Amino acid sequence: MFRFIHAADLHLDSPLVGLSKVEGSPIDIIQQATRQALVQLVDLAIEESVAFIVLAGDLYDGDWKDYRTGLFFVREMRRLEAAGIHVYLISGNHDAESKLTKALSLPANVFSFPTKKAKTLTHPHLPVSLHGQGFATAAVTENLAAEYPAPVVNHLNIGLLHTNVGDREGHGNYAPSRLPELVAKGYDYWALGHIHQRSILNEAPAVVYSGNTQGRNVRETGAKGCYLVEVNEELAIISLSFRPLDSVRWENLVIDCEPLTDRVQLLDAVRAGMEAAIERAEGRLVAVRVTLTGASYLHESLHSEFQRFESECLSLVDALGSDCVWFEKLKVRTTSRIDPVKLAQQDELTALVLESLEEFDPSQLPKAVSDLRGKLAQPVLDEVAEQLDASNSTVREEVRKDVSAIVLHAISTSG
Repeated sequence: MFRFIHAADLHLDSPLVGLSKVEGSPIDIIQQATRQALVQLVDLAIEESVAFIVLAGDLYDGDWKDYRTGLFFVREMRRLEAAGIHVYLISGNHDAESKLTKALSLPANVFSFPTKKAKTLTHPHLPVSLHGQGFATAAVTENLAAEYPAPVVNHLNIGLLHTNVGDREGHGNYAPSRLPELVAKGYDYWALGHIHQRSILNEAPAVVYSGNTQGRNVRETGAKGCYLVEVNEELAIISLSFRPLDSVRWENLVIDCEPLTDRVQLLDAVRAGMEAAIERAEGRLVAVRVTLTGASYLHESLHSEFQRFESECLSLVDALGSDCVWFEKLKVRTTSRIDPVKLAQQDELTALVLESLEEFDPSQLPKAVSDLRGKLAQPVLDEVAEQLDASNSTVREEVRKDVSAIVLHAISTSG
């Protein structure tokens, strides 16, 4: 019986988007997060006495800024070498051979698969054959798996592949493959990389995405880590156990504002959501984005007093402890419960203003509306400043909604 670890998409020294440039953010934890995930991986491998580790691509986020990234990786590999643990790795689209201009000699326990043709490597002490091919360039569009070697008889066969299985939406279609093809190959385990959400696509044989080891933005929420795989004497895989490795946990806290009637209730809901996120993070720093949704009477005030609500969220973080939670951003995605038809019946001027709001083009702002736009919350301005043109209808609509909410708030609260 032996164990091995499957990990992928470490993206060493990749910045965590949305946090590292924010004043007062826990810079040390954030900057070291991807490295800490590798330290945790090595610690786990040593504690569990695994026989080897497979890394299925995107070890690096791109070319090294300097040699410190490579030196860090080599040091961690030497810890594994001292424990007698082998490492097998392939390159992916982010660390493709053509993208890396710097390199360091790796310890003897680390084996990199070639990029020109798939190859089989055999573990020196176990009946295990590993098959793989790295990326020569960042945009590999051919089906690499189709040319992988046949399985070795009486061995546990593992395929390492950086791929988009089934052309998943939202991901580059690199080294495209199909699940039936992978299953039919005859391997016992496919160690996949590229997709950052862990998933077991097939159980026997095991076709597995381990996900990335550290979430890097709010689209990568939840626990991130690796799979610990156990193999019995008959070379059958008997268990796959997910193990978290992340030190920063991302959460998109969605608050339904429809049942909320005032600011106090809203802030209570945000506090409760943050406390629950802290508990789920189990001692890690949790990075929280707050997204407000639902048809709400708070809609207009959330837009007109955006900075106040955002500051209230920051104040909640201070109360809960900035060492355990960090506020990434406030997103207002509510809709109004004010009936503009009824509001327009107040007087002719109100009706004229509401009619103008439906028709105005934010890319061609008259002076009066331009002055109004100057009152928009700074985060809104930051997001649209460089995109406010006639070609971006989505941005224009967002600005129109924001301006409309502010005007409606002014009209509905005026005497």
